[in-house]
Amino acid sequence: MPAHVLMLSSSRVGDEDYLLHAKPLILAHLGPIRDILFVPYAGVTVSWDEYTEKVQQALPHLNIRGLHTEANPAEAVSQAIRQDTAMMVGGGNTFNLLHCLYKLSLIPLLKLAIDGGTPYIGWSAGSNICGATIRTTNDMPIIEPPSFNALDVLPCQLNPHYSDYHPPGFNGETRDQRLREFTALNPTTAVLAIREGTALSLTNNTLTFKGKSGGYVFLGKQKKLLSDGDDLSQYLHSVDDAL
Repeated sequence: MPAHVLMLSSSRVGDEDYLLHAKPLILAHLGPIRDILFVPYAGVTVSWDEYTEKVQQALPHLNIRGLHTEANPAEAVSQAIRQDTAMMVGGGNTFNLLHCLYKLSLIPLLKLAIDGGTPYIGWSAGSNICGATIRTTNDMPIIEPPSFNALDVLPCQLNPHYSDYHPPGFNGETRDQRLREFTALNPTTAVLAIREGTALSLTNNTLTFKGKSGGYVFLGKQKKLLSDGDDLSQYLHSVDDAL
């Protein structure tokens, strides 16, 4: 079965309630599925129990089970593949998330689940790991995972929480400058920069941008605007493959 993945930029837009804007997208993505295996490992300053409960309260129509409560997380993911259960990965610190996934040997199993059509929903860090690597995360490297290589759902890079706002008097590098540093060293690797409140939806081998706030594709020296409904399926294949 083709991959069925929803990559949300953020859990909130502005000061709205947690996951409020995302709820319609999440429910539409899940269809009749209501059982969720939630991965809370990006949470650092919140306990994983509290994180799971927060998601459950925000999505009361779903049955949320924290992966951290399982005695054998790898077996729990394997069961989710066999059963009518979706995977959900929350935001937080991308480095800690990836570190935990490597430590628990979950990267191959998550790839297997996604390749087999198990619905996957992530936001922020949970979306960032859907790229080839996490090298375009906004997060501080508070812990060192064995590799920056991620789930490689998309053979490009993601930058959730994208913003081109430049605070007055700020003399550090802007987000655009940071992303252009990446593309200067990796000119054939695209970066999909998605603003808060937007998402990428991969289903039936089609990648679609969703959201009125827009976003950008950074590729080499180019910066291309993204609009709601844009077909981004070309980024399901690396630029090198097309050459």
